[in-house]
Amino acid sequence: MQSRIERIKACLNGGRLRDEHPAVPVTPEESAVQAAAAVAAGAEALHLHPRGPGGAQSLRPDDVAAAVTAVRRACPGVPVGVTTGLWISDGDADRRLTTVAGWAALPSTARPDFASVNVGEPGFAELAEVLRRAEVGVEAGVWSTADAHMLAAVRTPVTRILVEVIDGSAASAVATADAILAALDDAGLSAPRLLHGEEATCWPLVAHAGRRGLPTRIGLEDTLVGPAGEPIADNADLVRRALTIWSAAVPPGGHEW
Repeated sequence: MQSRIERIKACLNGGRLRDEHPAVPVTPEESAVQAAAAVAAGAEALHLHPRGPGGAQSLRPDDVAAAVTAVRRACPGVPVGVTTGLWISDGDADRRLTTVAGWAALPSTARPDFASVNVGEPGFAELAEVLRRAEVGVEAGVWSTADAHMLAAVRTPVTRILVEVIDGSAASAVATADAILAALDDAGLSAPRLLHGEEATCWPLVAHAGRRGLPTRIGLEDTLVGPAGEPIADNADLVRRALTIWSAAVPPGGHEW
């Protein structure tokens, strides 16, 4: 399936709990409803953290299949991705590898189009190979210049590089992002890139992605408030606000980079 993203991907839930925001989707059915609304608002791809029956994040094949199948039925033709966060396996890289290897047995309709894998987590290259064999694209999560150098050293083929500024302040977000992007350039890594932040860095990087001509990400995983700290309704609300900001940041006549 085509997984190119021109402007925005919606990240529906992350590890959020319902008591953090009432619109956080937990069940496959809730994820499907939020996904369809986000796509209607302009999202071109979707990222979610599947949950088990008790609501905890899960990498188990049956939980991944339930979430992906529900979302794909609600959003036909829209690429669907999932997490492989090491914390979901309690930091056990071998257990994560074994669990994710089980995705290969899923029918194609239940298998994600891509999965995010954080470069700085142990077992990145091995997990990327397991995903490749399962015909699941790899989104390499790069959080720092050190991660950029590590990705260059591994030389693992990836679908997309996620430049993720997850720490720091709104004031430092742009400089941090540009340093990572420069490190990727210096390393000769030419895979498509997506730029986003979390919490305080989220909204400044939505605008900076627009300035640099890069797609971005938004959703309840990354923030629970609007650009001025105002309450938001749900993922679709965030997508609409982010598209407005991203589009307004594009310089007249094209991008500056």
